[in-house]
Amino acid sequence: MRAERTDHHSGGRIVVAEDEKPLAQMVATYLSRDGFHVEQAHTGVQALDSVRAEEPDVLILDLGLPGLDGIEVCRRVRAMSECYVLILTARGGENDKLMGLAAGADDYITKPFSVRELVARVHAVLRRPRTGNPPQDSVRVVGDLTIDLAGHEVRRADAVLPLTRTEFDLLVALSAAPHRALSRRQLIDAVWDTSWVGDERIVDVHIGHLRRKLGEEPDGGGLIETVRGVGYRMVLR
Repeated sequence: MRAERTDHHSGGRIVVAEDEKPLAQMVATYLSRDGFHVEQAHTGVQALDSVRAEEPDVLILDLGLPGLDGIEVCRRVRAMSECYVLILTARGGENDKLMGLAAGADDYITKPFSVRELVARVHAVLRRPRTGNPPQDSVRVVGDLTIDLAGHEVRRADAVLPLTRTEFDLLVALSAAPHRALSRRQLIDAVWDTSWVGDERIVDVHIGHLRRKLGEEPDGGGLIETVRGVGYRMVLR
């Protein structure tokens, strides 16, 4: 059973999975100063063990872990945890970034990075709405899709869809304003954070995953429509 959190760790629980021990220690130190409870892992197997034991809010995951690489770790974590996954990729590692997002990561940061920037990114994902008082429309029905905001569950034709937190948050943002076109930046502000900086195509990757889980064509034609030159909107057909 997960231990109760104490006030001095009110920031949440973080697992830092990074094989460069000095870097892992530096990141852990900064996060600890900000009130987080931090555990370190230096191999893929250790990362999985730490996620099972700690039930973290955020996993900071280097893709180059020895033994079991970060992509496979991410896939396995997604099968057992809803924690946010923030991957660390090498500069120019576009394929690694896309593979990490495809495996279920929520966000990424490119090496070399500022530790302060990483800490800010952790705070940003934890500011996303999670539990507490749901909106007035705690259940939204869009066509044959039922979105339970309070229960954090989506059903289509009575089947529960296995969405990640980021996919769920994107669906909530789009369903809040049906037929309204939202730019990538607007979706980033709503789902990631207004302070988020990076490649806005991260939205396209997650929209692609969301469409696949909704059973829709990659290019649209379903509930989520691409608005060329703008972004995306949810439509009722």
